[in-house]
Amino acid sequence: MQAWFKDWFNSHYYHLLYQNRDDQEALDFIQKLIAHLHPIPGSTMLDIACGKGRHSKALADYGFDVTGIDLSEESIQEAMLQESENLHFYTHDMRLPFWINYYDFAFNMFTSFGYFKTRREHDNAIRTMAQSLKPGGSLVIDYLNVHYAVRTQESNHIKTVEDIHFHISKWNDEGHFFKQIQITDSKNKNPKHLYTERVAKFSLGDFTEMLAFQHLQIKEVFGDYQLGSYDLQHSPRLIIIAQKKL
Repeated sequence: MQAWFKDWFNSHYYHLLYQNRDDQEALDFIQKLIAHLHPIPGSTMLDIACGKGRHSKALADYGFDVTGIDLSEESIQEAMLQESENLHFYTHDMRLPFWINYYDFAFNMFTSFGYFKTRREHDNAIRTMAQSLKPGGSLVIDYLNVHYAVRTQESNHIKTVEDIHFHISKWNDEGHFFKQIQITDSKNKNPKHLYTERVAKFSLGDFTEMLAFQHLQIKEVFGDYQLGSYDLQHSPRLIIIAQKKL
């Protein structure tokens, strides 16, 4: 059985549903991160699970040497249209090693983690992030805040895009968040499609443990895209900055 994200992230419907994600928010977040991290000019950066490359492009526009990787061939094909001398994209599974000891910074943005079935697969992904960094390099992980998400989760709603109806249901259990998307497309011979997203409930403690196992130490934690302080109950995000040990 194919993992849910391989099929869904390559689907036309996925890109249609999420086409209006707030690009300005992403750009503002990158601007704040760069001001906070103070990378030296020409720093090498890896965007892990980069999607269509909106964060990668923003980083490259600052003049950094940026590589984006993602499992979705469709997303990477679109991202490659933006390639330049300092911006490159590859189809790659984050559970498998990439370039070793090469990057000054690695980024995993917008809850692009927590999708796998087993803890071992997640550990493998963290290992890829850690191995990609030079000693002393920094990793930024932008994840949902589990406690906030449980408290504020909607249950059901319908979103219509280009006469296609997305019936979205959300729930959670002890270990995961689920989002089921039922698609009604009158223009398609098979009008109904069903996808279910699943994201692990990883807390700050979980990340601390997983990162430490790969010789990464958490240096700072923020709770929103303005880099505000992290509050267990009220922060919408869990943004971690960790450093690879020398």
